[in-house]
Amino acid sequence: MAKDLFEEVRIRELERLIVRYQDAYYNGDPLVTDAAFDQLWDELKMLDPANPILHRVGADSGSFAKVRHRIPMGSQDKAANPEEFTAWTEKHPYDEYLVEYKLDGASLELQYDEGIFVRAVTRGNGTVGDDITANARRMQGVLPRLEQEGRLIPLTGGIRGEVIMTRQIHQEFYSDKANCRNAANGLMKRKDGEGSQHLQVICYDGLFQNHRFVDEEEKLSWLKACGFLTVPLAICRSVQEVIDYRAQVMERRPQLPYDIDGLVVKERSINLEDAARARPERQIAFKFSLEEAVSILRQVEWSESGATYTPVGLFDPVELAGTTVKRASLVNPNTIRSLGVKIGSHVVVTKRGEIIPKIEAVVSAPEGAEQQALEEISFPVHCDQCQAPLVDEGTRLYCPNRECPKKLLHQLEKWISVLDIRDFGTTLLNSLFQAHKVDSILSLYQLTEADLTPFFLNQESISKEKESLGAKKVIKSLASHSTISLAAFVAGFDIEGIGETLMERLTDAGFSTLEKLLAATVADISGVNGFGEVTAGNLVQGLADNREQMLALVEQGFITVKEAASGGSLAGMSFCFTGELSIKRSQAEQLVKERGGTTKSSVVKGLSYLVTNDTSSGSSKNKKAAQLGIPVIDEAAFNRLLEI
Repeated sequence: MAKDLFEEVRIRELERLIVRYQDAYYNGDPLVTDAAFDQLWDELKMLDPANPILHRVGADSGSFAKVRHRIPMGSQDKAANPEEFTAWTEKHPYDEYLVEYKLDGASLELQYDEGIFVRAVTRGNGTVGDDITANARRMQGVLPRLEQEGRLIPLTGGIRGEVIMTRQIHQEFYSDKANCRNAANGLMKRKDGEGSQHLQVICYDGLFQNHRFVDEEEKLSWLKACGFLTVPLAICRSVQEVIDYRAQVMERRPQLPYDIDGLVVKERSINLEDAARARPERQIAFKFSLEEAVSILRQVEWSESGATYTPVGLFDPVELAGTTVKRASLVNPNTIRSLGVKIGSHVVVTKRGEIIPKIEAVVSAPEGAEQQALEEISFPVHCDQCQAPLVDEGTRLYCPNRECPKKLLHQLEKWISVLDIRDFGTTLLNSLFQAHKVDSILSLYQLTEADLTPFFLNQESISKEKESLGAKKVIKSLASHSTISLAAFVAGFDIEGIGETLMERLTDAGFSTLEKLLAATVADISGVNGFGEVTAGNLVQGLADNREQMLALVEQGFITVKEAASGGSLAGMSFCFTGELSIKRSQAEQLVKERGGTTKSSVVKGLSYLVTNDTSSGSSKNKKAAQLGIPVIDEAAFNRLLEI
């Protein structure tokens, strides 16, 4: 029942946000990015597919006369990535896909009577919009008459286009506005019409009485022959060709004179019945993502984490999710091979909620793009620490030497990090390791104040029998973190591919004690969601390698492993904490885990709640939560959730 209640509350919150942001957008004052709005829309669609808000179009202001449209002006369905687009094409397999730029501006209908321009109407609620004829007459691309070869074409109907501002105009006259779209939306509805001459209308649709176009391609050709500015058209004969074309447009997008935020993909034939729907089904907006870009791979470095070597691609800088990115993970040797990526390749880089960007695909270079000789990527052969030959298993490249110093040190660092023992810093740990004072997790708990004192006091202070407060603090800190969850305990041993979140899935599946885990086989574990045979094999081998040390930590009383809780009032929910609360962050996270929930260190898509001491703060986490549509709650609201 609790989960149903939370879903209902979330649906109401999504409705409120979508209506607010939609109305602001249609009145020329967008409050969030398109990407942020799309995420809210997608979440509501997932939670409540029949919600009437999903079939509502925004409404314009009440300051202009209202006019009914002649062309249906509904909203398009959308695909945010190639996977979603491919899923749509499975329902709509066409012999040809006609692909146009999706202009990032404001929709406008130009109405003509007997070939003479009579009025311009904004999108409004999809049926009725604002009459901005006086302003539209001053815009570039609005023709006073329908003519071809100097002869009037006496048709009555409408032409649909997009009001845009070029980047050059924005930079020259309106750089104080956030972007071209915001500036255009404001100008097109000014009562005095000032600035409308700086706007363009680019057209892509038309509907007239007593005239039917042959198909979508002929319609665009007709508009162009009349003298209208029109969108570019590409004809693709396969799904993959559309996906490749999208990647090419993404790469040339920064050089375009105006902003686009995706592609419109439709069939060749004109389907008036489908076009009349509030949300046409036989065409789709194949959107670009703020978290996706195309660049050229220039170099590959190999990042070392413990025994594993991970390829990292360096490429020409691109903008991803508001940040400049010039390096991204290539994951493992198999990824390099399956992508066919080489130095000089044009690559798709994504950052879909991930902290580390990833290279996901190789695409052909667009026409006129830089042509560079491609070079094979070279792999390291020996461990740079112990010189052992590296093992290339495809899914990872690693040093197999269990006694490799680099691997042992990384395990110690992972343990300190997972348990959040902040008084045990990296510098101290490295110094102790180099001095051979620690060489295993168990050895950390066998340290004495006498062992630690030389790392805090010089010889003169020690000779004067001075005590080290730092040494005392480290010993106390180790002891204070002695009770931990089974998931954290195993994750702290730095087993390849095994983190705390993955371990929580395993404990939820019934492997809730250390004894059960140590007795589990690869077949037992590989059946759990998130564990394939490779990951299960890594875990079983890692448990076997560390079995003696794990049991010693528990049996000698250094560590108490709590049995995993099943269910709980917060099961299925995730929380991120920021700011100063009345309790320590680690305590708040523990309260969540005790009730079956999970915690995140950063704000990511899918997070249930961001908990903060100031919900109105302008902090980066609060801003990210607002962009993703994640509820931001204070400590009092968090405490109420704990009581449910």
